[in-house]
This record gives sequence, structure tokens and C-alpha cells, in this order.
Amino acid sequence: MSALMLSGPRDMKGWLVTPALGFIVAMFIYPFAYGLMLSFEPMNGAGLLANYRTFFTDSAMWPTIFVTLKLAVPATLINVGISVPVAFSLRRKSPYQKLVTTLLVIPVTLGTVLIADGMLTYFSPNGWFPQAVQALHLYGDEVRLTHNYWGVLISLIVSGFPFAFLLTLSYVTGIDPTLARAAATLGASPWQQFKQIYLPLLAPGLTMAACLSFVQAFSVFPSAVLLGSPAGPTRVMSIAASEAAFESYDYSLASTIAIVMGFVQLIVVAGMLGARRFFYTGPVTGGKG
Repeated sequence: MSALMLSGPRDMKGWLVTPALGFIVAMFIYPFAYGLMLSFEPMNGAGLLANYRTFFTDSAMWPTIFVTLKLAVPATLINVGISVPVAFSLRRKSPYQKLVTTLLVIPVTLGTVLIADGMLTYFSPNGWFPQAVQALHLYGDEVRLTHNYWGVLISLIVSGFPFAFLLTLSYVTGIDPTLARAAATLGASPWQQFKQIYLPLLAPGLTMAACLSFVQAFSVFPSAVLLGSPAGPTRVMSIAASEAAFESYDYSLASTIAIVMGFVQLIVVAGMLGARRFFYTGPVTGGKG
């Protein structure tokens, strides 16, 4: 303790930075480097790029990119899009804000597996929701919300919306409310206030929320297996990687699929972050007094 008290700020900074860098290397950089090198070591020894040729020429593998995007992109747009009006309606501190945020923490704590299990109970053809829809004559045919595309999409919305909402709420509450009041005194309508003030200030934060939501949705696995059709319309990239690793025991090909999966996510995230520079990036809060 005395040594820490005698050490200067620079010593303390180095004492903290070194373990942090070691943690980053051990948990992120080394696994990525190992997986990347493994992807260039095909099991059949056919060349460095053999696994990548296999992935992009196999009709059962390369379409998984678009299947995953078909699930992740709509889920991201829906989660972020709905979170904006809900966050705006709850941006002022009130008992409703605490109640809603508390309730939305429940899906986050349950996890995707328990959410999928609950959806199988309530949204399956024999569940209460399809039965109620048919009993009320709202839909004539059989209502199927599980073991297809819609079941996986609903699961991604249920599990991803609380995460997007809590991020959006933190961004909305951080915007200085005096800006909107000043615009209102000049005759700006609520829509004009949102379009001209809130949206430009909120766009960088929404971009970050969309990036994190997209990455979360793109890595879908339990929902695609339990609520989708793993051999059909919901055969996502994570399922292809799992089959390569644990059914074919080809860990090199599985690493290749994981690298391609990360590269696709990187392209989408980089595109969203690049579009962020077209919006205002200055301070959004103001002092009081």
C-alpha cells in the first residue's frame, strides 16, 4: 500500500494499463489470430485458400451470408426504430420510466435460450396466441410463428429491443432540453424540433446502438436452432460453422466460416460508422446555471 501511495500518476497509469493490454491480447487478439491462421490450414491440405474456396463455392454455405443478413438487418432496424419513440416518451424521469426499464431488463437476464423456450410454449401452433387468433377469426389458416423465419425474427426483436432501448434512452436523456425549448419559442413544431434538433444530435448515438444491435443479431444461433428451420430458411452462418466443427470435425473450415462472418459484420459496421460523419458530432449537453 505504501508503495502505491509513493508511486506517481505515471506509475499508477502503467500499473493499470499493462494488465488491461494483457487481458485484451489474451481474450481478443490471440483467439482472432489463432482462428485466422487455422483458416489457412485446411484439413485436406489442399492449399492456403482451400477453405475459402470451399465456402464460396458450396451452395450450402455461401447463401448463409444472405440468410443471416436477412435476419439481422430487419431485427436491427425494428429494434432501433421502435426504441426511438419509446425512449422519447420516457425521456423525463418518472415512475413509468423506472417501471419500463425494469421490465425490459427481464428479457436481457433470461437470455435467448429461455426466450426461445417461452416462445415455443406461447407461439407454437398449440400455444395461446395462435389459438386466440383463430378463435377470434382474425386469420383463417394455421398461424405458424415458430420453426420458420418469423419465429427467429421475433426472438431477435424480443431479446434485442431492451438492449437497443436502454442505449437509446441514455442518448436521448443526454441531449440538452433547452435546445428544444429555444426552438419552440421560435415557433418550431414538435416534429420540427425532432427533425432539426434531436435527430442530428441523436444520429451518432443511434449509429452505435445499431452497430451493437446488428452484431448481436448477426451472431444468432440458439433462436435459429430452436425456433427456426436449421436445414432450411434459417440456416445462418453460425449453424454452418457449428456443423463444420462438431459434425464434420473440420475445425479449420469452421474457423474460416467464423472469419468470413466477422468480415461481413466489419463491412456493415464500418458502413454505418462511415455514414455517421454526415451528422452533427459536437456536444449534446449543456451546463446548468
